[in-house]
Amino acid sequence: MTEQHEPAVGRPPDFPVSGCAVVVGGSGGIGRAIAVQLAERGCNIALTYFKGSARADETASLVRSAGQEVHVGQVDLREEAEVGKFVDEAAEHFDGVHTAIYAAGPYIPMRFIGQQPAAAFREVMEHDAFGCYHLMRAALPHLRKSKGSFTAIVTPAIRRYAVRDILSAAPKAAIEQLVKGLAAEEGRFGVRANAVGVGVITDGLYHALVESGDFDQRFLDASRQAMALRRLGTADEVAEGVVFLASARARWITGQTLMVDGGYAL
Repeated sequence: MTEQHEPAVGRPPDFPVSGCAVVVGGSGGIGRAIAVQLAERGCNIALTYFKGSARADETASLVRSAGQEVHVGQVDLREEAEVGKFVDEAAEHFDGVHTAIYAAGPYIPMRFIGQQPAAAFREVMEHDAFGCYHLMRAALPHLRKSKGSFTAIVTPAIRRYAVRDILSAAPKAAIEQLVKGLAAEEGRFGVRANAVGVGVITDGLYHALVESGDFDQRFLDASRQAMALRRLGTADEVAEGVVFLASARARWITGQTLMVDGGYAL
């Protein structure tokens, strides 16, 4: 096990000793960074993947290297029963779930609304918005028991729309409202819910979008100019915000969206 720092007098530990953190989308760049940082803070991890089994295994290896136990499962987030089964198995294996992280997101072809087929919009909504909803429903009974937290990845495009980005903005706007609803309804049980808006980063789907031409040099240069910090971010920088909101350090923060975007949404 990794060495744990003693909490300051009167302050609870960042995460409970028992139970686990469920990270949906643990094979992606952001999901991996989140899983590893949670493991470094003493959390056992249950992580899912959809297609990237090799990448999920790499994430699992990094979690074990941090001294924590890991449970890996292939889950289609569109299938409510699959999501529920995975979360329940993780709770049984680790004696509870104290943290649930929605870090999944399908590849999104960037097109103008007038050029996006309805089928593409429907598919992304099913994978993303419904996937998050299914995780919430599955995790909620366990989070009530642990007085835990739910954190979802969204996008700054819900504050400052970027053209051709409707397949990101629309489902993530729905997810942000799910997060607010969960926070408002479940706070009485001690459950917190927050979101993190992720700007353009050099990890995760970045490379696929560059290869497809959706992220060309003109787009990347414009993105940097649109950010107050004038640079792209990293998955590790996003994970720092997610892990903070999930931890007891943010125990009086709920229903909020933290933009980790270099100042894009200002």
